[in-house]
Amino acid sequence: MVIIRILILFTLSASLSACRLSGPFRTIMQGDMTMDGGMTMDGDMSVDGDMNMSGQIATTMRSDNLASRLVSVPVYGNPECRASMSGRTGTQCGPALGKIAVLDVDGLLVNKNIGGFGSLGENPVALFREKLDAIAGDPSITAIVLRINSPGGGVTAADIMARDLLQIKQSRNLPVVACVMDVGTGAGYYLACTADAIVAHPTSIVGGIGVILNAYNMEVAIEQFSIASIPIKAGEHIDIASPEREMKLDERAMLQAMADEFHQRFIDHVKRSRPAVTDTDIFDGRVVTGLRSAELKLVDRIGYLDDAVVQARQMASLPADAPLVMLRRDNDRAYTLLDVTPIAPTMNSLIPLKFPGLDRSSLPTFLYLWQPEPSLVTASGG
Repeated sequence: MVIIRILILFTLSASLSACRLSGPFRTIMQGDMTMDGGMTMDGDMSVDGDMNMSGQIATTMRSDNLASRLVSVPVYGNPECRASMSGRTGTQCGPALGKIAVLDVDGLLVNKNIGGFGSLGENPVALFREKLDAIAGDPSITAIVLRINSPGGGVTAADIMARDLLQIKQSRNLPVVACVMDVGTGAGYYLACTADAIVAHPTSIVGGIGVILNAYNMEVAIEQFSIASIPIKAGEHIDIASPEREMKLDERAMLQAMADEFHQRFIDHVKRSRPAVTDTDIFDGRVVTGLRSAELKLVDRIGYLDDAVVQARQMASLPADAPLVMLRRDNDRAYTLLDVTPIAPTMNSLIPLKFPGLDRSSLPTFLYLWQPEPSLVTASGG
């Protein structure tokens, strides 16, 4: 038994109080580590006294918190091929056999990191690009199933993700079949329209072809706390949509014109990819069930994730036992097609403590988002 006393000194301790650690992250331990005394971090974690351990400990903090680059994780298919991909046999799973990549898109689609307890702290837009890059670099992947479970997100985020998906479709000539899970609305549906075919569950929520910008007037509430806003500005409309004052009519008209422009862009995108959609009432932002979405031609068929896989396999002329893979980091498991990467912080989802309109840095921009309750953005890390 080795008795180790702990002492950790932070040379940048003055800046630690303003630092946020987003996990999970990995430490590599090797060699001896001697500690003596106590450890206190911003008043939240402390160790006092002796720590008795058997063996040796050394820690090395990685410069990046992410545990690894993305790798293909087999979740279904030819057993020998799956074993080869997992490093258990010498069997080769080469380009001749072909694989189907299940590209999962979950939660709020915004171009920012969503960190916090219980979340991997990923940027959904950056992660999507990284997954597509991994697919582009793997010639054995010959089809994509786009698994969508998202109420939507930012207008620009949706545009970036759809463009990235379209580029890999064209450059690799890959068939893409989208499958809407619980919800595929707003930016989620915008992205689905880039696929060659869309499958929706009968109980899915589909649509939300509209635009929203959350703006609040907190002027009265602020006055109740005897807080006076004294903006120093150059440019009459630089503080347009500020929660600290009432919005003027001409300012509202400006923002409405922008919303209308983005809305028309969404409508044009749907019309190009879904020419069979003729009922223009669906363009008013409403959402419908999966069954109704099939009637309106918003989706091609009613089915399940397995049906989307079968369709992608047929479009790519792959055998029935062609392996399915998901792109994951080594600290993010994937055993079935339904595994979800934790994106939204658990505690933020349970206890959204932000007040809408007061934190300008976290306010979203124009959104393609079905948003029945505004705190959704806050609860999802926005």
